[in-house]
Amino acid sequence: MGDVKPAAPVLLVVAVFSRYPAALDWVRQRVEAAFGPIALQSEVYPFDQTEYYARTMGRDLKKLFLAAAQPIDPGDLADIKLRTNAWEQEYAAITSAAEPRPVNIDPGYLTPGKLVLASTKDFVHRVYLGKGIFAEVTLFFRRGSWEPHTWTFPDYREPRYHAFFHDCRAFLCGLRKSGTGS
Repeated sequence: MGDVKPAAPVLLVVAVFSRYPAALDWVRQRVEAAFGPIALQSEVYPFDQTEYYARTMGRDLKKLFLAAAQPIDPGDLADIKLRTNAWEQEYAAITSAAEPRPVNIDPGYLTPGKLVLASTKDFVHRVYLGKGIFAEVTLFFRRGSWEPHTWTFPDYREPRYHAFFHDCRAFLCGLRKSGTGS
């Protein structure tokens, strides 16, 4: 029998997309208020790999990634997903957007070896965390680069995302090496 040990802290990564720049800013403020300063922020990418969200979110969507400076316990992912779902509902209620879902917020975490995303949807490759939330390993790190699985969403296969996650990985490894992220 192996010894039970607490999980190492991980880097909180939040993906947010919307057609409204104000929504991206609003989510950034929420993430900072809840989880502390943002260590890394991606450029704003066009999110045009699918039409899946067009009916509920509109077109010309933009996507942004935020990585919190303070590592989190990976066991908190289900609660974080519930919180970001509540933020989506809150933003929809306070904005005058025509779409029923003006912002999508997808939290996850990054370790030196993988990117894990939370979801409310079950599927064969997702593991139940509790509280109606599932998780999947979306990318894994091997031989110096991020690699997708067969189920990885098309946008998460893009090298520009991988470059951002590479920066996130370097940041987390630096925290762990210095002893501030362990």
